[in-house]
Amino acid sequence: MARTGFCDSKPLLDLHMKERRLSAQTTEGVIMGFHEDNRMGSAADECVAAPPALLYPHSLQGLPSLQTLVPSLLRHEVETALEKLSLIWDRPYAWDMFLDMMRTQTQTPLSNADLPHYFTNAARAILVDWIIQVHELMQFQEETLYLAIHLLNRSLRQLKVSTANLQLLGMVCLFIAAKKEESLLPEVSGLCSLMDHAYAKHQLLRMERKVLCTLKFDLSHCPALHFLLIFASVARCSAMVVWMARYLLELSLLEGQCVVFLPVQLAGAALCLARRVLQEPPTPEGEAAWCLASSIHVGSETALLRIMQILASAAAEAHETCATFIKFSSPETMHVSRHPGLKNTVALLGVCS
Repeated sequence: MARTGFCDSKPLLDLHMKERRLSAQTTEGVIMGFHEDNRMGSAADECVAAPPALLYPHSLQGLPSLQTLVPSLLRHEVETALEKLSLIWDRPYAWDMFLDMMRTQTQTPLSNADLPHYFTNAARAILVDWIIQVHELMQFQEETLYLAIHLLNRSLRQLKVSTANLQLLGMVCLFIAAKKEESLLPEVSGLCSLMDHAYAKHQLLRMERKVLCTLKFDLSHCPALHFLLIFASVARCSAMVVWMARYLLELSLLEGQCVVFLPVQLAGAALCLARRVLQEPPTPEGEAAWCLASSIHVGSETALLRIMQILASAAAEAHETCATFIKFSSPETMHVSRHPGLKNTVALLGVCS
């Protein structure tokens, strides 16, 4: 049994390759790590390793007809998931959009988790927690939060910012993300008031210009949340599993070690860990669907397990004052952050210190 819970995707990918005969340069080939000579590099070095072992050894073997349907079935399921989640407007373009999602996530990778010497992971976690609080207060969309943290991670590595201006940088990243994702924006003066007027309006706008110029106005980012929801839809996951996975995924924003992993990896690991924590009894349909969903994942079992260990440790140590813990302790989120299974996850995975 695979330690991560992901099925072996290689048979599905090989079948897909034989059917479509894609060239080495095709974007579909890059999508799921199809090519044997694929070299994604940088932060995704571990992503091209051998796929994990089969979790349900009899799932696909017991359904021979599924073997011949997998390529078209996979595409159909992804298109259906995108449509169900309202991530597309026109279904004929759904698969192309998914390909673009997979390609976009590799365009701005972070090669390592190192931060400037004056900025510790603990300080980063405090800043991210504060950004989450402001995000909740503003009632922004979830995509805005994930983009804001992505911009923050890039800015911290490309922009020289004094410790006195870290809060300003965090607010600016959230403001820029809101400009891209939201239809209604707060006044700049309102943002300054949220920082107790420690910074003036002109300082915020000047920092905004600095961030945009440093990042060369490249705000493209496919949030891990989208991949998680697609995986969950394809795998027919229950509402409880989805909320648990969303909680674990948001905790990854607080973990500096997670910045080197691709969004699709984080989403897959969060969903896999959520399934393990809740231990819902699988159904034959669910097992087959999970194998199909896991074939979308890019990465090795080693990388997946590492992410799961980080998330398990974060969930076990999450404090009740943490903004993410509070958010996911409400009835609307099925109180997932208070689930007793989260406290046993570290022992279950054998998390490394």
